[in-house]
Amino acid sequence: MDSVLEKLSELVRAAGRAKRALRLRGGGTKDFYGQALEGEVHDTRGYNGIVAYEPSELVITARCGTRLADIETAMSEHRQMLAFEPPHFAQFGSGATLGGVIAAGLSGPRRQAAGALRDFVLGVKIMDGRGEVLAFGGQVMKNVAGYDVSRLMAGSLGTLGIILEVSLKALPRPAAEATLRLELPEDKAIETLNKWGGRPLPISASAWTGRELGVRLSGAASAVAAAQKKIGGELVDAAQGERFWAGIREQTDPFFRDDGAPLWRVSVPSATPPLRLPGEPLIEWGGALRWLCSRADARTVRDAAKRAGGHATLFRGGDKSVGVFQPLDPALTKIHRELKREFDPQGIFNRGRMYPEL
Repeated sequence: MDSVLEKLSELVRAAGRAKRALRLRGGGTKDFYGQALEGEVHDTRGYNGIVAYEPSELVITARCGTRLADIETAMSEHRQMLAFEPPHFAQFGSGATLGGVIAAGLSGPRRQAAGALRDFVLGVKIMDGRGEVLAFGGQVMKNVAGYDVSRLMAGSLGTLGIILEVSLKALPRPAAEATLRLELPEDKAIETLNKWGGRPLPISASAWTGRELGVRLSGAASAVAAAQKKIGGELVDAAQGERFWAGIREQTDPFFRDDGAPLWRVSVPSATPPLRLPGEPLIEWGGALRWLCSRADARTVRDAAKRAGGHATLFRGGDKSVGVFQPLDPALTKIHRELKREFDPQGIFNRGRMYPEL
């Protein structure tokens, strides 16, 4: 793989000299996400493979072009998993890769209990805009300038460098799982989820839509059985429950059907009452994540999120000229510019993918 890195380094240096934009792309499953897609495509799938996997140490290291499906298969043989449940979004591309997973920074339903993707990143190797390979995290290189660079790459959309290699924390699969279904209106569902959040219940995922609340319990068989009695509701068939949570994670659930309305991702404090915005909501993560299919204008959606102490992202569809991500205040804009200048001084990587001015 050294020859692959040498060629890649020369490509980056040549692009830097010409100030030519490079568009970093794996399986293309997240092409819909973010602002503009600009520049000459560089396919990262040629740099692939699992570098190291130590099940006893709960750590897996793989190259950027490695298929997410291959990583999950290797881990499942040892009854381990990526607990943040990254989406594949296979319907949008040709197979998610590890580099794209990290760059997008997206987590699935289990994030409510296990934590976000960035919480599982132990270390990274990247190639910066000078064509140099840099290593951060773990025992490799101390992070500098007050930034945890390993986690900084999570959600960076490839704007700071080419993510070459990532070390991730693995977790054992739960011994038992069960999915419950309860009929509740939106306000009562939010109230109930927050009440449960203050109790020692093994809830690993929740999703409310169409007056129904789905709850997944994960853990020891005795703990799952005890929680099931406390929560009540209807026990869903195991296979049906798996399909339901896969539909939420992969956005193949009927809620996410493409009817032309933009899909918003609204992050708010979990106890926030219903936002009362036009359109249909789906509530995840104990109330903290509100998906919204709505034709409401961007200002209406973002003002509602801001009043609740949160922010809104235009996740898919709609007019991206309004800005996909929440506008930055001047202080954060300065930090973003400084980071971009440090890692990508010629501005060649995924130019404008996160914010048009970066």
